[in-house]
Amino acid sequence: MRAHSTFRALLIAVLGIALLAPAPAEAHGKPSRDLTFMSYNLYLGSSLDPALDVAELPPAQQPAAFVAAVAQIYGTAVFTDFPTRAEAIADIIAADEPDVIGLQEVTNWIARPTAPGSAANPRSYDFLEILMAELAARGLDYEVAGVSQNADIGPAPLVAPGSGCVAVVPAPDCVVTLQDRDVILVNDDTPGLHWRNARSGTYAAQQSFPLPGGAPVSFGRGWVTIDVKYRGRYVHVANTHLEVSGFAAIQEAQAREFLAGPAKGPGADIALGDFNSAADGSTTDSYELLTARFRDAWAVNGSDPGYTSGQNQTLTNPVSLLDQRIDYVLLRGPVRTVEAHVVGDQPFRPLTQAWPIWPSDHAGVVATLRFR
Repeated sequence: MRAHSTFRALLIAVLGIALLAPAPAEAHGKPSRDLTFMSYNLYLGSSLDPALDVAELPPAQQPAAFVAAVAQIYGTAVFTDFPTRAEAIADIIAADEPDVIGLQEVTNWIARPTAPGSAANPRSYDFLEILMAELAARGLDYEVAGVSQNADIGPAPLVAPGSGCVAVVPAPDCVVTLQDRDVILVNDDTPGLHWRNARSGTYAAQQSFPLPGGAPVSFGRGWVTIDVKYRGRYVHVANTHLEVSGFAAIQEAQAREFLAGPAKGPGADIALGDFNSAADGSTTDSYELLTARFRDAWAVNGSDPGYTSGQNQTLTNPVSLLDQRIDYVLLRGPVRTVEAHVVGDQPFRPLTQAWPIWPSDHAGVVATLRFR
């Protein structure tokens, strides 16, 4: 009798533990049909307007003005300090642990001396490498699933006295190149989530800009997609960054290209991105084009404006200047929004401590979606 009762007690204990333990599908506290998506523009670190404004000057003034503009842009990018901002962005990601992240302006600043053995030491910043290291330092296991290679501008002469880059004539001491990327990250810790078929490309419609003494360049706006399988459900994820609203015709042409190709895939379609088109219709028609096919995840928040764009270029404004909603999580097919919220809309340190104080000139948007 004692052996029998002991076995029965052990069996009850084992069954009790099994019943109390969370199901594997809900190990992260979410129902097994839910996935969380994030869209975040990391901000390349500076406005490019100083270089674009050079074209408005008389031709004789353009070469010197372009060198000064490059120095200003690079100096601002150094000042806005992506390594520190990446710590704040990684904390934001750690707070939500989204399953899929679409990032825009994942910049690579490549600065180097031109002469072998030069003492000049301008700083380079690979935003993707820096951010991935910060995520790993927090115990997060994200994988780079897809990358769109967009702008590749330079090398341009760089004057940065603090780095020993002072001469431009007869040849520059240093040069700098700006490379832009859109990236999709997938959380490898999400049970049952698998991805494949990464694709990327650039739009046929592009706005070009003249450079003194060289061929016109564009920002090479593009897109990146992956196909996801999650517990038997198929999801197509597309991430993009459309042209700015000042070039509305180009932006709207890119939106049509996006809808005609990259936005469509197997199963439900999820579009992430900085679409540069205000949701209130005050800038361009791209948002209306997109939402003729997609539903906006933010709609669950009613009249909440959910602003995501507007901080100043040095990220030093003491009060938030976010005043437009242009960053979206869009959905189509057998899926609905459970919850959506804005992230990165608060300073990550006091203004009196150091600059910058905002993680990006954009806020991010996070949405939890439920697949039927």
